[in-house]
Amino acid sequence: MDNQPIRTDGWRWKKVFQYFLQGLLVTAPVVITGYLVYWFVSSVDNLLPIFQEETPEGGLSTRNYGLGFIIIIVALIVIGYLSSNFITSRLFSFFDQFLEKAPGIKFIYSSIKDFFEAFAGNKRKFNKPVAVSLHQPDVFQIGFVTDEDASEFGFTDYITVYIPFSYSFAGQTYLVPRSRVRPLDHIKPADAMKYVVSGGIAEPDQEPAPPRE
Repeated sequence: MDNQPIRTDGWRWKKVFQYFLQGLLVTAPVVITGYLVYWFVSSVDNLLPIFQEETPEGGLSTRNYGLGFIIIIVALIVIGYLSSNFITSRLFSFFDQFLEKAPGIKFIYSSIKDFFEAFAGNKRKFNKPVAVSLHQPDVFQIGFVTDEDASEFGFTDYITVYIPFSYSFAGQTYLVPRSRVRPLDHIKPADAMKYVVSGGIAEPDQEPAPPRE
């Protein structure tokens, strides 16, 4: 009986394909992250056209190479410092109250301000992750308590829960009976948001969440 040589071509190509996928998994997040950082810095640079050069088409192109981005970051830090100062904070407070009472501007300004304060600052709202049973008693969605009392809408013993969508920055707000909400005190708010937005792919941090106030 003749000895048949073992064919390894298919095995080798399978290994090559596995190496290709592994290289893609390692490279893609780095490249995409780098591109997003470059796009963000370039977009901010275009807000401050410090250095411009003429393009072959006769137009102007901004070439700040990150200088505009640095200037804006420094400016935001300075504004944050001044707004925390006892004297200058009164000026910022006066300007803030003016915008919140100005006709036409009030709605836009207060909505944007509340949105940013929900994510950062002393008034941030997305800091209480919960599991909510909305449609079936044994099926839960992960959300965040944004108001502990919804009685102003006529719902006694109800709370307001915001549920973000996966792979999106949008979401929906629900008035839910308190009995159908399960607190997730052992999960950090940032990990809960990351878990929902990623569709359950990103695993929560193993470190325990800090105690909440």
